[in-house]
Amino acid sequence: MRTWSTTFVSAAVLAATLLIPGTAGSAHAAGNGPGKGRAAGPPTLGACATGQLCFWAKPEFKGARRTHELSTLDINSCTALPAGTTAQSLTNRTGRPVTTYQSAECAETGEFQTYPGDGVWLPQSPYQVRAFKVWER
Repeated sequence: MRTWSTTFVSAAVLAATLLIPGTAGSAHAAGNGPGKGRAAGPPTLGACATGQLCFWAKPEFKGARRTHELSTLDINSCTALPAGTTAQSLTNRTGRPVTTYQSAECAETGEFQTYPGDGVWLPQSPYQVRAFKVWER
């Protein structure tokens, strides 16, 4: 005989399966069911060497990649991406915290987020990145 808690847990697991990318339930819900090909697995991490900050134009580390070397960056200074370009995914392997900005001037009136420098792979930024700052530790 099933108890209320067992039924609740079963329902929660089923709901999570439908929402988590790469699970059988989500593949069917996304239109990738039988005869539609395999469900996509977890994203591949973008290649970015130690000491680099790498940005990709599209989510999931796709599109044009822009690489910045820690040795060539001005610490604590705003660095804008080239005019007309944005980034949607990033990897921080600088060993220092990096703040990304929605604003090309690093204005804090738009969205911004700081990522630690001990190896961060962000497959999709919650906003279009237009500039960044690398900070002292």
